[in-house]
Amino acid sequence: MRSFWNGSISFGLVNIPVSVFPATKSEIVSFHFLHEKDLGRIHNQRLCEVCEKVVPYDELVRGYEYEDDKYLPLTPEDFENVNLESAKNIDILDFVKEQEIDPIYFDKPYYLVPDKKGQKAYALLRETLEHTGKVGIAKVIFHTREHLAAVRTRGEALMLDILHFATEIKSSEEMSLPAQANVGKKELAMAEKLVANMTSPFRPEKYKDTYKEKLETLIEEKLSGKSAGKRAKRREPTTNVIDIMSKLKASLKQKKTSKVSKRKSA
Repeated sequence: MRSFWNGSISFGLVNIPVSVFPATKSEIVSFHFLHEKDLGRIHNQRLCEVCEKVVPYDELVRGYEYEDDKYLPLTPEDFENVNLESAKNIDILDFVKEQEIDPIYFDKPYYLVPDKKGQKAYALLRETLEHTGKVGIAKVIFHTREHLAAVRTRGEALMLDILHFATEIKSSEEMSLPAQANVGKKELAMAEKLVANMTSPFRPEKYKDTYKEKLETLIEEKLSGKSAGKRAKRREPTTNVIDIMSKLKASLKQKKTSKVSKRKSA
């Protein structure tokens, strides 16, 4: 597997050579756009607005629009000349407790893998973070953009979680949320009881991508000439108090029945 990025973790005067690898993989069912009339494949082309010709990738440059339709071209050398410490470093600036980071800041995870020269220092940093319960807050440059990141432990590995900067997070005030509705004691008690009945340890492997599975089944049926299954019935939204209470009672009854069935089958 090819690394996504190569550089070093730096904290204080310590430098640990590492490679960065994606920690996730895509399992999305992919599609292509087709011309409905003849099922011809549709291709995206890089069309120049000035000469009206298709431009090959090696003739493209990045441009900054400083006024309407006026651009300043920037070369790869320009980006290299922005002499930031984080250009080839995962530069740890602070150490914080992981629980202090609001989950809204987390964006994308990567694995950090040391080279042979950095294995001892890598193990030292991992053990230190593990023993102190801390996370390193760092800066790193990927794709000509500086990112905020968290260096943390996961088993025997160090992870690099790309974080959002504070300026990238929208406040709830921007969302035009409605005024807080009054919640009755009976509804709250019933809802809390339902939550208690539905509480269990988090086991990510038990959750499956059922939409993907059904989509793949539909594709297989259509390829084999079978007709597609019936459309799933949509749930109507629950709005008034009577509806909410009846749905909560029905949910509790359903959960109790499900638990009894599981005990009998065990």
